[in-house]
Amino acid sequence: MEYYIIGERELVLAFKLVGVDGAVCENKDEALDAFNRITGKGNFVSAPVAAERPKILILTENISDMIEEDVLDWQKGGDYPLIVEIPGINGHLKGKKSLTDAIREAVGIQV
Repeated sequence: MEYYIIGERELVLAFKLVGVDGAVCENKDEALDAFNRITGKGNFVSAPVAAERPKILILTENISDMIEEDVLDWQKGGDYPLIVEIPGINGHLKGKKSLTDAIREAVGIQV
């Protein structure tokens, strides 16, 4: 398993069409449960062993916003899976920068 997505039903189904497994989450508890199971945090019988964990965990912005503290803690640890945020089915959340905007801000050049 190289990729895994945690997000809204429509996006998870779309990713499944191209062979990416995922978990549909509608609230913080479901999102945190799926996140902990995939990353190996907590005691889960169905959690993948370290060698079988995905290398890239895709989170929609809505899900990432729900479990922001846990995501930041995981990213600080520098372990796999690498976490990538994508916009939800309704586009970017207000106040979130797009990848292009973040690069422009970091580099300081607009083309």
